[in-house]
Amino acid sequence: MKIKDRPEYRSKPVPFSLRSDDVVPTAVKTMSEKNIGSVVIVDDEMKVKGIVTERDLMRRLLNKALDPKTTPLSAIMTSEVRTGRADDEVIDWLRQMSNERFRHLPVVDEQGRLVNIMSQGDFVSFTWPDLLSLLKEKTRDTLKGGASQMPILVTGMLAYAVLVLAIVKWF
Repeated sequence: MKIKDRPEYRSKPVPFSLRSDDVVPTAVKTMSEKNIGSVVIVDDEMKVKGIVTERDLMRRLLNKALDPKTTPLSAIMTSEVRTGRADDEVIDWLRQMSNERFRHLPVVDEQGRLVNIMSQGDFVSFTWPDLLSLLKEKTRDTLKGGASQMPILVTGMLAYAVLVLAIVKWF
């Protein structure tokens, strides 16, 4: 499924963005008011130059004891931002976001201008049913292959149950 096919993509308002010379309180105030976890930093042409997330505020501002009133966003933003396109596959980005530990994906047009921002939560919220449906189909196909697959399936389910119980008991 493509990013543009997600209901969240079509229903989101225009993404909140600021300039690199804006100061931290501007970002924090709007992020708090809008209940969002990031702000995309753009230039005058709306091309993505960076992103400031809650993690950036903690690690690059608070941890370094910088003065929020005078610190420009350029001093704390993540400059190497991964950007996606509306035609990209959701599952590819979900995998990358999970593996590379980032939660916000600015979506840009052909000229690199910001058009949307998707969070990992946007992808996961409607992806779980899709993944479960895919798993159901794969399981059905596997079982059609013959009874020889049944011991593998049962063993896998038992191993998963034991693992979950061990984790729950450990925490």
